[in-house]
Amino acid sequence: MFSKTDIEQYFVAEKQGSIFFLAVGIAAIVAALVCFFAWKISFAKGMMIPLLIVGTIAAIIGATVYKRSDADRQRNVYAYDLNPDELKQKEYPRMQKVMKSFRVIIVAEVLLLLVGTFLYFYFRQQEARQFVCGLGFGLLLMCVAALILDLQAQRRAAAYMQGLQSFLLKTN
Repeated sequence: MFSKTDIEQYFVAEKQGSIFFLAVGIAAIVAALVCFFAWKISFAKGMMIPLLIVGTIAAIIGATVYKRSDADRQRNVYAYDLNPDELKQKEYPRMQKVMKSFRVIIVAEVLLLLVGTFLYFYFRQQEARQFVCGLGFGLLLMCVAALILDLQAQRRAAAYMQGLQSFLLKTN
C-alpha cells in the first residue's frame, strides 16, 4: 500500500541520485578542462567537447533536482493527507511527463552512445582523425554514465508512479 513513507523515500532517493548527476557533471567539466589545458593532443581536444557539454548539462540537472526535491517531498506528503486531489491533478500528471521525458532521453542517449562508439572505433587507427576519435570516446563515456544514472532514475520513478496510481485508484 502506497504511503507517505513511499513518497518520502522516493524524493530522498531522487535527491541522492541528483548528487550523482552533479558529481558526474563536475568530474566531466574538470576532465574537459584537463583535456584542454594539460593535454595538447587532438584526441584530448576532441574528447573535451562532449565532456564539457554533457558534463554541464548533467551538473545543471543534478543541481536543479537537488534544489527542488525537498519542496516536492514536503508538498506531496502534505497532499497525501490533506489534499489527495492535488496528487491526482498535479503530481500524477507531472510524473507522466517525467516518464515520457525519460523515454525520449534514454533513446537519445542510446543513439548518441552508438554514434560515439562508431566514431571512436572507426577513427581510432587514423592518425589524422584523432580529434574525431576523441570526440567519439568522450561521447561514449558521457552517454554510458548518463544512461546508467537515467535508467536508475527511471526505475525509481516508475515504482513511485505505480504506487501513486494505486493510491489514486483507492481514493476515487
